[in-house]
Amino acid sequence: MIPEEMVEAYRRDGVVVVPEVLGADTLQRLRGVIAELVAGAATVTEHTDVYDLEPGHTPETPRVRRIKTPHKVHPIFDEIVRSQPVIEILTQLIGPGLRLHGSKLNMKSAQYGSPVEWHQDWAFYPHTNDDILAIGVLLDDCDLENGPMLVAPGTHSGDSMWNHHGEDGCFAGLIDPDLVQDEIKRAVPCMGKAGSMSFHHVRALHGSAMNTSNRPRNLLLYEVAASDAWPLAGVKDFDEFNSRLLAGPPVIAPRMTDVPVRMPLPPPKRQGSIYETQSASKKTYFTRAA
Repeated sequence: MIPEEMVEAYRRDGVVVVPEVLGADTLQRLRGVIAELVAGAATVTEHTDVYDLEPGHTPETPRVRRIKTPHKVHPIFDEIVRSQPVIEILTQLIGPGLRLHGSKLNMKSAQYGSPVEWHQDWAFYPHTNDDILAIGVLLDDCDLENGPMLVAPGTHSGDSMWNHHGEDGCFAGLIDPDLVQDEIKRAVPCMGKAGSMSFHHVRALHGSAMNTSNRPRNLLLYEVAASDAWPLAGVKDFDEFNSRLLAGPPVIAPRMTDVPVRMPLPPPKRQGSIYETQSASKKTYFTRAA
């Protein structure tokens, strides 16, 4: 359980960092699994259902920027999001009914880890209500030098819903940085020791710069929704939908709330990970990896 002050900070700011939730043994196991996954990227030359590759990736020098849906790739990732400490924190921040929406492992290797442009997760997967957040599990010590996630406090409330479409009218997965200069100026870094976890609201504005340090910054991300929040894009497989329940029974009555929504349609010209979607934009805020 986290103290009530942290819960209040999350309600107010839309982001909170809980120190060292994972222990050293779990971190060691995770790092071993990740090392094996990165080594396995030597067998691929382009993006797959598991790997999203950095610019400059070669089989001789594997460079991975994302492991897609890691909770389906190795059981340790599913184990973590279903662990008692994580469920207790989620219950305090969202409520007793919880569903895993998705997961990813963003890997910012030393000297070249790709940036993520300013965006709101809500733009990618709007639901019937916004009791949804993302967990960021710090797998390495994270400070200002190795590309921490930056979140603008307070941008999760009210009518804050920025346009994430490009000049061609298609979904671009990012916001024109000129529109959010004031918010960017007050963004705070989510930093801490390895094993710490950040929790940010689905509508909180966030992004992260390229890792220019000589240290990695791997961030394991889980998107978790209240069980009565239903995706507006629909549910294709009800059994699979319910298999992602983390707490509480199945729900067939979506809770509807008055929240701003803009659908991510028409789809982007370059589909895939957020990196691919954002790469089509000519207007960016962060320096891109070569």
